[in-house]
Amino acid sequence: MATAKAAYKAHVSDEKKKTVKEFADFMRQYPIIAAVNMENLPAKQLQNMRAMLRAKGVVLRMTKRRLLKLAIAQAKKDKPGVEAIEQYLSGMPALLFAKENPFSLYKTLQKNKSSAPAKAGQVAPKDIIVPAGATPFAPGPVIGELGQAGIKAGIEGGKVVIKQDSVAVKAGQVIKPNVAAILTRLSIEPMEIGMDLIAAYENGTIYTKDVLGVDEAVYINNVTKAATWAFNLAMDVAFPTKATTTVLVTKAFNDAKALAISQGILADKVVADVLGKAYREMRAVKHAAHFE
Repeated sequence: MATAKAAYKAHVSDEKKKTVKEFADFMRQYPIIAAVNMENLPAKQLQNMRAMLRAKGVVLRMTKRRLLKLAIAQAKKDKPGVEAIEQYLSGMPALLFAKENPFSLYKTLQKNKSSAPAKAGQVAPKDIIVPAGATPFAPGPVIGELGQAGIKAGIEGGKVVIKQDSVAVKAGQVIKPNVAAILTRLSIEPMEIGMDLIAAYENGTIYTKDVLGVDEAVYINNVTKAATWAFNLAMDVAFPTKATTTVLVTKAFNDAKALAISQGILADKVVADVLGKAYREMRAVKHAAHFE
């Protein structure tokens, strides 16, 4: 421990120590610490993102990866488990310090992303699909170019037509120059420009982007289905809850009433119904017997 402290003092300048302390203080002050990747983020968009985040009370800070790790080491005694965020310092790392929950923060960053053309050498963030349909191209060499990119095409009505949905690049693969060129000509912009939130720390738990990227519509639909299924099950087994008691009592009353009427049982709530049923049956017999 003494050796590590000595090495820290020997190799870190006063300015860097100040930076490390600033980051460590932010980690202690804010409940949410998020690791973001700033790689390929244009300066203009970075300025816009900074302004947007500042308005929401979110602090964005960048420094060298080594200094970030030193700050995390200083803060971990006050933030148990925060050291796990180190493994998510990828690309051009930066940290966000926020008070809103990680899911809201992730959603905010996603909403402020914009699409961009693919460039050769970039890694596809997801499967890049070229949809079937007409193109603006006249017949010519472009058909061969599409074929080389793995896109099946033909000619219809004097225009080049893509015959079926084609995966031009699979998620995680490097985009080749010829594929990038054809995607641009097709006006397909598969890349996203913006801050890429990799993971967020809150109360000792690390939430990765695959957890934070919840599809709200799917989530709400699943909750609605679960509630419906639970209600139906409770009704089927006559299990009384706050949601089912009134419906169960109403159903029991209606079932009892129907039974009393069908069996001609006289009770306060069914006397009129039983007599009415008897009268109708009498009229039916009279009509069938042609009795005047």
